[in-house]
Amino acid sequence: MKNSSKLIIGLVCCSSLLFAADMGTNNAKVPNIKMKDTGLSFKEIQDYTDYSIVATHFRKDKNELRYILANKVAYKALKENKVVMPDGSKIVKIGWSVKDMPTFPSALEADKIQRVEYMIKDKTKHKESDGWGYARFVKKDGNYQAWSGDPKSCVSCHAIVKSNDALFTKFQRVF
Repeated sequence: MKNSSKLIIGLVCCSSLLFAADMGTNNAKVPNIKMKDTGLSFKEIQDYTDYSIVATHFRKDKNELRYILANKVAYKALKENKVVMPDGSKIVKIGWSVKDMPTFPSALEADKIQRVEYMIKDKTKHKESDGWGYARFVKKDGNYQAWSGDPKSCVSCHAIVKSNDALFTKFQRVF
């Protein structure tokens, strides 16, 4: 196994543990906040701690580890390599800062959650953005707040992968 593969596997395991510690139990309540432009709320993904991990990414521009979760609808579609995701699909991206791992100096580990973002597929509600609604909640000083930026920037960024139904993520198989 390549060193980068070992690092990714380690980061996913560490980030999963840290995420569980950050949110407490699966009964943790997400804040009751909404995006000002889209009206999408954090409550829309209240149960996201029960979603399945489908991929990990490292954003070099943000020095941020992200793991990507999918609800049952999205998980099934991603696993089956569907090109167009069905309505009801929810994709959650959790962005973590990273730090040196004290017990394994040549590795990094997830440190603190920076943001929780999600996409929800509903072709009726989100016609103007190819059927996807976008939301981002940023963690500052230990509290989440709705991102103050323009969600249209999410739409324009995801437009570069329009042929993949606006998803950068592919299902990452482990075997």
